[in-house]
Amino acid sequence: MAAPDQIPGQEFDYEALPSNYGLGRNMLAGAFAGIAEHSVMYPVDLLKTRMQILNPSTGGLYTGLTNAVSTIYRIEGWRTLWKGVSSVIVGAGPAHAVYFGTYEIVKEMAGGNVDDGHHPLAAAMSGASATIASDALMNPFDVMKQRMQVHGSVHKTLAQCAKTLYRTEGLQAFYVSYPTTLCMTVPFTATQFVAYESISKVMNPKQDYDPFTHCIAGGLAGAFAAGITTPLDVVKTLLQTRGLAESEEVRSARGLFNAAAIIKRQFGWSGFLRGMRPRIISTMPSTAICWTSYEMAKAYFKELRD
Repeated sequence: MAAPDQIPGQEFDYEALPSNYGLGRNMLAGAFAGIAEHSVMYPVDLLKTRMQILNPSTGGLYTGLTNAVSTIYRIEGWRTLWKGVSSVIVGAGPAHAVYFGTYEIVKEMAGGNVDDGHHPLAAAMSGASATIASDALMNPFDVMKQRMQVHGSVHKTLAQCAKTLYRTEGLQAFYVSYPTTLCMTVPFTATQFVAYESISKVMNPKQDYDPFTHCIAGGLAGAFAAGITTPLDVVKTLLQTRGLAESEEVRSARGLFNAAAIIKRQFGWSGFLRGMRPRIISTMPSTAICWTSYEMAKAYFKELRD
C-alpha cells in the first residue's frame, strides 16, 4: 500500500499518531489485529496449554510438540485443536481495541511521537499501560479458553463454560490469575514494544508503511518476550485450570507465589519451562500477524483520511 501524498520537503511520519486521526480508527485496527492473530495461531496455543498442565488426565500426557499433535489427532480428531476458539474471537476484538487504543494514547502523551528519534521509555510505558487495560477485559475469556482447551474438558460452549465456572467457583475464578497475568504480560508487552520499536527503527528508519519490516520486527520482538516470560505463563496456566486438576494441591492453589511453590515442589526448576517451545513457536508468528495486521489497518485508515 502506498504512503499518502507528502507535502513537498516534508517526510511522512507513518508511526506518529496525527491529532485528527481519531481513537476509534486505532481501536478498529487493534480489534482487526487481535482477531487475526488469535484465530490463526489458536491450535498452537492449545498445544501450549496442554503441555503446561502439571497433572494431565489419561490421554493428555505428551512427550513433545509432535507427539501432542499426533496424539490429539489420533484420539480426539483435528477439530479438537480449535476447541475454545470462540472465547478468543469474542474477547480478542474488544480487548485488542482497548490495547492498541491505550497504546497510541499513552505513547502520544509520553512523547513517543515527538520526533523521529528512538523513545524506548515511551514505548515501554505505552505497552505496559495497554496490557493492564486490555487484560482486565480479556482475563475472563482467557480463563474460559484454557478450561475448554484441556484434555477431557466437559465444556462445549463459551456460555456453558462461563455458567458452570461461575456456579462452581464463583466470580473470583475469572480473575484469580489476573495478578499473575499482569506480572507476566506487563514485562512481556513492555519488552515486546521496546524490541518492536527498536527493530523497526533500524530496519525502517523512515517509518514508512512496510509489511516486511512490521512482520519481521513483530515476530522477533514476540519471540524474545515470550521466552523470558514463560515461567510466569506456566504459573498462570496452573491458576486458570486449577478447577480441572486431579491433584488436590493444584486445585487449592491460591495465587502467584503458592502456585510457583507447587510447580517447584512437583517438577523442580525445569517445571517453569514447560511449554516454552510451543509458546515461542506460537508467539513469534502471532505477534508478526498482529503487528502486520495493525499497521496495515492503520495505513488503510490513513489513506481514507487523506
